[in-house]
Amino acid sequence: MKQLVSSVVCLLLCGCVALITPKVETTLASLEAGDYALDKTHASLIFKVKHSGLSNYVGRFNEFDASLSFDPANVSAAKLTAVIEIDSLDINNPSLKKDLMDGTWFDQPRYPQARFSTISVTPVSDNQFSFTGNLAWRGVQKPVTMLVTFHGGADNILTRKYTLGFSASGTFKRSDFGMDAYIPLVGDEVSIDADAEFLKN
Repeated sequence: MKQLVSSVVCLLLCGCVALITPKVETTLASLEAGDYALDKTHASLIFKVKHSGLSNYVGRFNEFDASLSFDPANVSAAKLTAVIEIDSLDINNPSLKKDLMDGTWFDQPRYPQARFSTISVTPVSDNQFSFTGNLAWRGVQKPVTMLVTFHGGADNILTRKYTLGFSASGTFKRSDFGMDAYIPLVGDEVSIDADAEFLKN
């Protein structure tokens, strides 16, 4: 009897798992075209910069938004825009954050946001693309390239919206944007890593 009950419970649990597991389409042609908005509850934006040539100093921004216009039949026409709230910098050190907000570093009172907007998209592989866009920050606008990897699309059982998932990485020089304090003690090159889900409008 116990074995029968265990078998029934196992079958029920397996059925539940099947119900909540999304069917993710990973081929580009199978993804849905449309306009997408960032799912802020499933997104992260992390940066790294060399410190004393010994380690990477890691921080993140907790408040940012983005939109994506996407057509798998014409990925080169994709449009991605993003806005980062500089004051949302999170480095787990309130005193240092206060120092970084001043004019020597982020100059947050004068430049409260950073903006990225694509100007071109080129394929790299079946699911990777090079997104080049203008980064506007600290009164300067410069092109920055991000390598974007699409992980697939699926109907989100929680939001009941079709969802795309991707990760992106890239680098730029902070000195290009007028932030040149303490180079090379603090590295000039900044690495960016983003992971995000986008919900279809």
